[in-house]
Amino acid sequence: MPEERYPHLFLSGPTETQGFTSVNQGGSSPRLPSRPSRSSHAAALEAKLIQAWAQAGSQQAASVNTRDGCYLEFRSAPESDLALKSLENRPSGIRLCKVSQVEAEDGRIESRALVFIPADKCSHFINKFRQYGQEIREGRKNPDNQPLVAPIEDIVAAVLRNFWTDECHPLPGENADWIEVWIAANGEDTVATFRSTLSTVGIEEHPDHPLLRFPERAVVLVRANATQLGALIEASDLVCELRAAREIPTHIMDWENRDQAALCQHLVDRLRVPEDVDIAVCILDTGVNNGHPLLRPILADDDLHSLKPQWGLHDSRGHGTLMAGLAAYGDLQAAVESNEPVSITHILESSKILPPPPAENPKHLWGHVTVQGASRAEIQVGHRKRIFVLPVTSPETRNAGHPTSWSAALDDMASGSDDSRKRLIVVSAGNVTEGYENYPTENLTNQVHDPAQAWNVLTVGAYTQKWQITTGSYEGHRPIAEPGQLSPFSTTSYLWDDGLWPIKPEIVMEGGNRAMSPEGASSDPEDLRLISTCKDFHRTHFWPFEATSAASAQAAWMAARIQAAYAELWPETVRGLMVHSARWTDAMRGQFFQGDTDKQRWRNLVRVCGYGVPDLLRAISCVSNSLTLVAEGELQPFEHRDGRARTKDMDVYELPWPKDELMRLGETMLRMRVTLSYFIEPGPGEVGWKDRYRYASHGLRFAVCAPGDDMEVFVKSINKQARDEEEGKPDTDGSARHWQLGSKLRSTGSIHSDIWEGRAADLATSNLIAVRPVIGWWRERHHLGKVNRRTRYALIVSIETPGIASNIYAVVAAKIGIPTPVTIEIPV
Repeated sequence: MPEERYPHLFLSGPTETQGFTSVNQGGSSPRLPSRPSRSSHAAALEAKLIQAWAQAGSQQAASVNTRDGCYLEFRSAPESDLALKSLENRPSGIRLCKVSQVEAEDGRIESRALVFIPADKCSHFINKFRQYGQEIREGRKNPDNQPLVAPIEDIVAAVLRNFWTDECHPLPGENADWIEVWIAANGEDTVATFRSTLSTVGIEEHPDHPLLRFPERAVVLVRANATQLGALIEASDLVCELRAAREIPTHIMDWENRDQAALCQHLVDRLRVPEDVDIAVCILDTGVNNGHPLLRPILADDDLHSLKPQWGLHDSRGHGTLMAGLAAYGDLQAAVESNEPVSITHILESSKILPPPPAENPKHLWGHVTVQGASRAEIQVGHRKRIFVLPVTSPETRNAGHPTSWSAALDDMASGSDDSRKRLIVVSAGNVTEGYENYPTENLTNQVHDPAQAWNVLTVGAYTQKWQITTGSYEGHRPIAEPGQLSPFSTTSYLWDDGLWPIKPEIVMEGGNRAMSPEGASSDPEDLRLISTCKDFHRTHFWPFEATSAASAQAAWMAARIQAAYAELWPETVRGLMVHSARWTDAMRGQFFQGDTDKQRWRNLVRVCGYGVPDLLRAISCVSNSLTLVAEGELQPFEHRDGRARTKDMDVYELPWPKDELMRLGETMLRMRVTLSYFIEPGPGEVGWKDRYRYASHGLRFAVCAPGDDMEVFVKSINKQARDEEEGKPDTDGSARHWQLGSKLRSTGSIHSDIWEGRAADLATSNLIAVRPVIGWWRERHHLGKVNRRTRYALIVSIETPGIASNIYAVVAAKIGIPTPVTIEIPV
C-alpha cells in the first residue's frame, strides 16, 4: 500500500526581523568510529570473519561446487567510511563486487561492501586485523591498517538479497523473471566459464540479448527465479550484482509509422487536460510543430511565437519539437507504454529564437534575442505562470564561471529588475561533443557553456540510467557510463573557482549515454537515448533525443508539476524545491566523491553532479515521519544610516520543531536539509564582473544555531560569522562540524543547500535559523540609488526520520495551526 502523502508546511513569516550590522571547522577523512580497545575490536572482527566464512562454506557445500571461495559482506559502523580500496586486492584475487549505503533502523547511514575472497585468502584480512590490534609502531601516530579495520562493524556471509541492487523492483519470487546478472569479466574465458555454470544450474540465458561489457564487468540476461539465483551465487565466483531487466525503447523506434500513430492515439485517449490551465512551459528554441498528435492538445496555435515573422512559427531544425515532447510528458517512453490515465497540469508555449538554417544570430545579440523571445509569450498572455526553458548554449564561450552579457541578461530577466516580474528559467548546461573515450575526464575539463553560468537560472546537467544495447549492428559495443553515473554528454564546473562562481549544474536528469566499440571508437546506439516527438511526424512520430537539452526539458516538466501542486509559489521557491529534493546516486558518489579530505570530496561531487537527481514526490509532498517547512520571505539588506550605506535586516525563524519527539529519539542520528533560494540583480555594465561583490546586487546566507543556543547567543554568533566572512577569516560557525558542504562551499551563487547531520537530541535544540544579507553592489555602489531595495527569498527546511515509526509531521502541523493533516493525491 502506498504511503500517505501530505503537503508541505508553510510558515507565515519569520519569528522576528532584527537590525543587523555585519561585524571552520572542517571534518577530516575518512570518518572513523572510536575504538577504545583496538585489540578487542580486532579479535571480534577475526571471530566474525571466521564464523561468516564457515557459514558461507556450508551454503556452498550443498550446491554445485564450482566456486573457489566465499562471498562476504563487510558492514560499517554508522556514519563511518569503509576503506573500499583496501577491501580489494586484485593480485590475491580478492574482488570488491558491490558497494551500497543503507539506512539503519535508527536512521543512520551504514556502508556495505560485498567482497569475494578466494578459498586460500581468508588469512589476508585476519592478518590485517591482528596488525591493527598490536601496539602502535615507534614513530607512527596511528595503528597499522586503521582506515581498513576501524570502520568495520560486522562481517556476514552474503545471501541472495545482498546481491540485489535494484531499488525500483523487488527480488523475484517463485516465478521466473528476466534478470541482469553483472559478472566480473576480464576476458572471454571468464564469460565462457559463467555460461557453463548457467547450464549446470539449469538457468536459461536470453537467446537474442547481446553480451554487454563494461570495464571489468559484463552483463548477461537470464531467466530465473529466486531459488535458481541462489544456486547460481553458490556455484559461481563471478557474480557481482543482480538487477531486474529494463524495458528497451528501441522497439518503438522500429515500428511502422502507422503503428506509432496508433500508440500516440492510445496516449491521447488517456489524457486528462483541464479546460483552464494557467501554467505553461515556454520553450525558447527552434520552434515547435504542434500538429504532432501528442502536442496538439497542449500547444495551441496562439501560443506559437517567433522573434521575426519571416522565420515562420514551424520547427525549422527539429530540436524544439523534441524539447516539447519531454517538456509536456516528462518520461515520454513511460507515458506511451502505460495504460493508465495521464494528467496534464500545464500547457506548452513556443518562442522561436533561432532562425532557419543556415542563418545564425549574431553573438552580440544572444542576450537580447533570448529576452525578446520570452517577452513574446508574456505579451500574448500576461497572467500565466511560466517556466522558461532554454536549451540553446554556446560552446565557443566558456568563461570559467565568469558572467557574460548573455548570462547577465538571463540573470536580469529572472530577477525582474526592469518590470518586477520574477521568472524561473531552466537552462541546459551544454554538451561534451567529442573525446568520449576519455570519459569522465573529458566531462571535468569541459566547462558549463554560456549562458548556463547565470546565477539565477536552474542549470541542468545529465546523468544516465541507460546502458542496455540490443541493436544488432552494435554487437560488442559497451556503454561508456554505468547506470546512475554522470552522462558522457554533461559539462561541469569542476575547473571553476570555488570562492567566486556558482555550483553548476545544480541538478542532473536523464540525458542518455554513449557506447564504445571493440576498437575503441565512440558510438551512439538509439537504445542509449530517450525518445521524444519528431517534427516530421508524417514520416515518424518518435525520434531519439539525448544530452543536457533532453535533461533540461524534463526539468522544466518537473518545475511545472511543482508549480501546479502549489499554484502561488514564487519562482525562487520552485527552483529551491527542485534542488532541495535532489539526491546523489550511489554511482555518482563512487565516481566523484574522491579526494584527500571531506571538503575536497564534497567539492568534487557537487561541482560535477550538482546536488544530484531531483525527485518529484519529495519536491511536492511529505510523509508522516518526515516534514518540509517552506517560508517565503522578504527583507531589506541595506540602508543609508549615519551617512553611509550599511547592512540592515536579518530574519530569524524559531522553527516549530517536534522537540519532545526528537528528544525521545536521543542518540539517533538524523538529517536536516536547508535550502535558501533568491535572485540577485546583475551589476550594471561589465566592469568589475570578475569580482562577485561587483556582479551580485546582494547576497543572502542562512545560519542554524548551535545545539542549545538561545536567541541572544545565536544573534551574537551570526554577527561574528559575518564579520569573519567579510575579513576572509576561517569559518567560526558553531555548528560547522554538522554540515556536509560547509558554509564556504555552499555560499556561492544565489541558491545555497546543505545537509546537517547529528543526534536527534542536538537537532531538537537547533531550532533557530537566520537569513542574513552579505555585501553586494547595492551597498557598495550606493550612488546608483538602489541601497534601499528589498529582496525576496525562499527558505526550505526538512527533517527526515527514515526507518523510524514517528509522526513528526502531525506534531509540527498542529504547532502551526493545522490540527488534522489532510492527505493529498499525487497526479500521475
